[in-house]
Formats: sequence, C-alpha cells, structure tokens
Amino acid sequence: MTETRARVVSDHGGLGTLVRAALPSVPGIGSLPGVRKTGEAFERLTVARPPVTIQRPHVEAYAEVCGFPVKDTAPLTYPHLLAFPLHMALMTDPAFPAPAMGMVHLENSITQHRPLAVGESLGVSAWVGPAKSHPKGEVFEFVTSIHAGAADGELVWESTSAYLRRGQGDASASRGLQLADVSPGGTVWRLPGDLGRRYAAVSGDYNPIHLFPLTAKALGFKRQIAHGMWTKARSVAALENRLPDAVRVDVAFRKPVFLPGKVAFGAAGFEDGYAFSLTKPGAETVHLLGRTTAL
Repeated sequence: MTETRARVVSDHGGLGTLVRAALPSVPGIGSLPGVRKTGEAFERLTVARPPVTIQRPHVEAYAEVCGFPVKDTAPLTYPHLLAFPLHMALMTDPAFPAPAMGMVHLENSITQHRPLAVGESLGVSAWVGPAKSHPKGEVFEFVTSIHAGAADGELVWESTSAYLRRGQGDASASRGLQLADVSPGGTVWRLPGDLGRRYAAVSGDYNPIHLFPLTAKALGFKRQIAHGMWTKARSVAALENRLPDAVRVDVAFRKPVFLPGKVAFGAAGFEDGYAFSLTKPGAETVHLLGRTTAL
C-alpha cells in the first residue's frame, strides 16, 4: 500500500467540483487519464487548503439558511463548508477507489474546542484511509482538522464524516453510531422546495439530488432531498443557546427529507448534553438522530 503525498487544494467547490465528481461515472470519459480510478491501494490520502479567513457575509448567509443567530463567531457546523472542497478533492482523486456520485453520507461527528471568530484565519486539512466493512457495503471516513492560523497552530475544530459506498456488505460489521431515539416535540419546520438550492449556494454542494425534482429522479429519488448537513445544522441551531463553547455533536442520517416537506424536531436533556431527532410529523420515519456532549 502507498500513501499519496499531501497536496494543496485551492478550489472552493461549486459546479466545477460537481462536474469532476461525475466524470468517473461517464462512459468513455471515466477511463481517461486523470479521471480513471487507478485501483491502487493506499494508506492515506491527504489534502489541505491555503490559510482561509472566515468572512462575515458568508457566515451570515449560512446562518440565515440554517437558522442560526448572527454573532461575531461562526456557527458550530459552519467550518464543514471549509472542509467540503477537501472532501470532494479526496473523492475525485484517481487513487480514491469509489466515484463521488452515489456515495451516501451516513454519519457526521464534530468537535469544537472553542468558538471560531469571524475574521479569524485558519488552516484546514483532511484525510481519508482505506474503506471499512459495513453491512450494506463499505464505509470511508473523512477526517478534517482545523487549526488556528496555520496547520501547526492550535487545534480548534475537527470532524469525521462517514460515507457509504453501497455494495456487497458484511453482516457482521459494525453499523456505526448507535444513538438513542428521541420523541418529536411540538416544533415543526416547513421546508420549501428550493431549500436545497439555497443551501447549495452557500455550501458549494450542488449534488443534483438536492436541487430539482428532475435531477433527483435521475438519481433514483422521487423528488429533491435536503442536504444531510443542513438537517444537522438546523438541529444544532435549535439547541445553540444551550451548548457550551467546547462540545462534540454526533449525528446519524437515517432517512432522506424530501422537499418541500415538514420535519418535527425533538430534544431531551442529559447530564452532559442533549439527544435530539428529526422525524416526519405523524409518522414513524426518523430522518436524523443526534447527541451533544459537553467537553
């Protein structure tokens, strides 16, 4: 097995990233040099961004879409946007064995060591290792680290995102995070049909399954679905004023949220945090389960 040397990524995501993600699945084009998946085994693929500054207009646009109050610090989930281009760069690397299109976001865990200030400069890096077995295929874990100032600065934020590549699974393998069920409360959010497009505009995640009924149907969905990281962000926003500065938030994405639609939010307090959920009102469908843990 070999390790791909870390490389610097300047792309901020968007439609260009989406095109590169789709190319390996296009007949003919997918076999071209630089696009073709090499199938070469690897120990770790690592990428990094040049130092990036948290910009107030971007933070405010994100806060508006996700329901956070506007502050002089970034919402807890906001740094995922800084990591997303790196995740896509890893997925589109020829050494990464799976096409990015079709990967399913199963879980996300974020650890915030302290709030990140608007105007602060950060070093962002991410890596992925070989796949792990899963009952429904194989899972790749994308690990992000964000440091104050530069890559050798104070570790201020980190996350792990688990993505499933569907295929022949291992029934004995771990199913991942096991989180407590939480009953829905009285809070119901109505989600408009353009929510995926609005979130894509601030996040750079233009996966077709989130945009329009036609593009979602082409990939097997009855209509467009909300981004998983929007559902996490909206849930965190509902708890934001009750969370400490240093906190870990784990979520498991269970069922897609179709747009337009409605979701019911529920939360229950524990000694060290909260368990929470998003469910379909009046039904047993669970879209998301989560847990916060004070550090």
